[in-house]
Amino acid sequence: MSMMKMTKIDIITRTSKLEELKEALNEVGVLGMTVSQVYGCGLSKGHKEVYRGRTYEINLVPKIKIETVVCEIPVERVLETAERVLKTGHFGDGKIFVYEIDDAVRIRTGHRGPEAIMDIPGEKKEE
Repeated sequence: MSMMKMTKIDIITRTSKLEELKEALNEVGVLGMTVSQVYGCGLSKGHKEVYRGRTYEINLVPKIKIETVVCEIPVERVLETAERVLKTGHFGDGKIFVYEIDDAVRIRTGHRGPEAIMDIPGEKKEE
C-alpha cells in the first residue's frame, strides 16, 4: 500500500452555489463527492421571522455540505477553487474544514488507502 497522504475536505455553503461549485471542482480533477442537505447556524446566529403575528427565531439555516477525499489533487487547489466560487463577502458564504484521513476501503474490491479513492483506468463509471 502506497503512503500518499489522503485529505478529506468538507465544504458547507449556500444551496444556490451547488452546481457552480461542482463544475469548478470537476475542472480541477475532483470527481468524487458526497452532497448532503444540512441545517446549521454560524456566527450570524440566524434571524427573526414573523408568522401570523408571532416572532420566531430562525437559527438553523438550510445549507449544502460537499464532502470529498483527495490524494493526488493538491488540497490548496481545492480550497482556492471553492473560495473563488463561494466568496460573496456576505454572511453565509460558509466554512471549509480539512482533515487528515488515516485509511479508506473500496468495499467492492477491498482496495485500501489511496487506491480506494483513485480512478481505476478502463473501469466503467457508476452513474
